[in-house]
Amino acid sequence: MRAFGSVSPILVVGPSWVGDMVMAGSLIESLRVREPGRPIDVIAPPSALPIARLIRGVRRTIPLGLGHGEFGLVARWRAGRALREEGYGKAIILPRAFKAAIVPFAAGIPERIGYAAEGRSLLLTEAREDRDRKTARTIDRFVALGAPRGDQMKAPRPVLHLPDGAAEAAASRFPLAGSGAIMALCPGAEYGPAKRWPAAKFARLANLAQAAGYRIRVLGGPKDAPIAEEIVRLAGTPVDNLVGRTSLLDAAAILAAADVVVSNDSGLMHVAGALDRPLVVLYGSSSEKLTPPTGPRSSVVSHDLPCRPCFKRECPLKTLACFEAIQPAEVLAAAVRVRG
Repeated sequence: MRAFGSVSPILVVGPSWVGDMVMAGSLIESLRVREPGRPIDVIAPPSALPIARLIRGVRRTIPLGLGHGEFGLVARWRAGRALREEGYGKAIILPRAFKAAIVPFAAGIPERIGYAAEGRSLLLTEAREDRDRKTARTIDRFVALGAPRGDQMKAPRPVLHLPDGAAEAAASRFPLAGSGAIMALCPGAEYGPAKRWPAAKFARLANLAQAAGYRIRVLGGPKDAPIAEEIVRLAGTPVDNLVGRTSLLDAAAILAAADVVVSNDSGLMHVAGALDRPLVVLYGSSSEKLTPPTGPRSSVVSHDLPCRPCFKRECPLKTLACFEAIQPAEVLAAAVRVRG
């Protein structure tokens, strides 16, 4: 039976990037406050959907069986038609891509809100201008889509909630020998090498941190395996390499048990921040002004250079000067400070 009016569900078309899905938690929390009682569902590719299940207020997650960059017009149209009887009254489309607006259009959702981009305004009932895309925080832009046009509601920070038993299950599957504080390293960044602090520097950090009494764990997805293997090879000290061995939920649970996390500007960085872990974030080609850590115990390490932020996947100058300027000793000092 279709639901109408103020109790009709809201469909959030979520991003495929893990970090962006974490930041979507700010929108969902703001919707819970602004429109209490309205169910909120999230549709997104499987790569990021496990994160949506950790966001309070999400009633249902709907997998969109398409990978990042895959257009899939027919599949998206069919997915939308399958949702026509769900009674959604509003859709909020977070990705700027044309393809992201297809599902809510095909579903016949009467209110479809998103940013005007890629000529998709005809698929939206309210196409918002996105003038601040290169200057505003991503969480602020997401929250703005859930508010009336021009509203200045402050964005709540994203928070993730692990299911009962997740931490214990991860600790059982991935035990860590020894004693002492745990430093988790997240050396990957799906976007490209210009967002990755060099493996040799992570290895040196691991060496310094172990000398200071830390146990080291490295986390990431299968694509991060070469970086992790280089860190292990160069560190010269024991490193627990979990890259490619964990699910996203397992990785979140392991991060939640870390005493401090050191990460590039990546999806796992946002996960750690939303789990309230002490966090040090290294910025190269990206900007701490747009995608800053939002956790209460976070520290940024970056160096102002004329060429950054360039937002490129690879360093245009072939020097990676923004990251070469960051030294392992200053990162360790930041980790000690942020732990308090």
